[in-house]
Amino acid sequence: MGISLKKNRRKFIKKTAILTTAAALGSLISKKSTAKKNYNWKMVTTWPKNFPGLGTGAEIFAKMVSECSGGKMNITVFGAGEIVPAFEAMDAVSSGAIEMGHGGPYYWKGKVAASQYLSAIPFGLTPQEQNSWFEKGGGQEIADEIYKKMGCKFFVCGNTGPQMGGWYNKEIKK
Repeated sequence: MGISLKKNRRKFIKKTAILTTAAALGSLISKKSTAKKNYNWKMVTTWPKNFPGLGTGAEIFAKMVSECSGGKMNITVFGAGEIVPAFEAMDAVSSGAIEMGHGGPYYWKGKVAASQYLSAIPFGLTPQEQNSWFEKGGGQEIADEIYKKMGCKFFVCGNTGPQMGGWYNKEIKK
């Protein structure tokens, strides 16, 4: 696959995820209240601030939400450790202390084991297959059910593709 096709696909996936999330967030706010009120939310992430790829994706998302809402919805992105440690991001969101989080679902497998199947796993789905599953194959409904157990709502906001190889606890020598 050519580099330009990969870049275009990534841009399409990112914009689709951002616009879908912005539309969903917009539907939560009544029309009467949007005329007067601005929303300033905090987003905690599981990676360092401006971490290439994943961290910058969260920043781009926040900027696009602000642009799509005409500045009525503003999201300040905090890297891992700035407010809470990376692996406490879900707890901060589910408790209501922070409005939103951005992280890999596999980080929450200790809370709900099935969450890891919503993201990149060794020998998992390709980005196209995973996005199709979320959009048309019932994946979003399953994600909603899983995240409801943690007191949160799941939105696709990026796709890193499958992870190469596997996860091992011993060195492979041969």
